Amino acid sequence: MLWLASLYGAASVACFIAYAIDKSAAIHQRRRISERTLLVLGLCCGWPGGLLAQRWLRHKSRKTGFLVRFWLTVLINVALVAVLAATVLTDMSPEARPSPSAPSIPAA
Repeated sequence: MLWLASLYGAASVACFIAYAIDKSAAIHQRRRISERTLLVLGLCCGWPGGLLAQRWLRHKSRKTGFLVRFWLTVLINVALVAVLAATVLTDMSPEARPSPSAPSIPAA
């Protein structure tokens, strides 16, 4: 599951950076990153970085509509990862593997 932790780490960094760019754009009245893009980045395993950015940068932390959608994407992401993990762990369990057949003895 190291790959999953790496995916969350990389996606979280990307999501945090996107929030930071959007915060800077808001301050300087430049073109913003859409809320949809921020939510999709969070849904794609970047939500820990998004949550951190909301806290540290105080960005998108007061908009109730956005926060409701953000937490919904978190729930969807966690549910999908849980299903994926359960599937992978089930496939790896000894009960799920076919038992080796006894060697067949050729008929005489």
